[in-house]
Amino acid sequence: MYPSVDWNSVFVPAIGLAEIVVRGSLMYLGLFMIMRFMARRQAGHFGPADLLVIVLIADAAQNGLGKEYGSVTEGLALVLTIVAWEYLLDWMAWRFPATRPYLKPPSLTLIRNGRLLPQNLRKEMITEDELRSQLREQSVEDYAEIKLATLEGDGRLSVLKGKSR
Repeated sequence: MYPSVDWNSVFVPAIGLAEIVVRGSLMYLGLFMIMRFMARRQAGHFGPADLLVIVLIADAAQNGLGKEYGSVTEGLALVLTIVAWEYLLDWMAWRFPATRPYLKPPSLTLIRNGRLLPQNLRKEMITEDELRSQLREQSVEDYAEIKLATLEGDGRLSVLKGKSR
């Protein structure tokens, strides 16, 4: 009827506990050093590319945590490769302005001089309710208070208040 539970495989580790501790420690310390010295983004300011790198790093790091997936060295090498590509693309966007449109999404104006630009909301599939929610977080109650509201390339909403008309 129902498959039986192999309680031995549920509770008895396939590899030694000491090896699990060593692998976990090496991966943690390796990732800590990589993030500390290479990733200089502030928490809470992650754009889509940064989120992609974090997901890829998490997946790559997982490879070094279990014996059946490979060595800690392989996991760290994969993580370093991902971080190196992210650094290279950031450097290229900084060093060669002509590459920026291809590497970094441009900002998009959502409100100009108190007037909503619905075509730009549609382009990014943002509802007015979502926009109003973001504006409330910045203490804005009405579009008329806004000189310029822009959806930045990293997904943040920047708002310039002032006389809009």
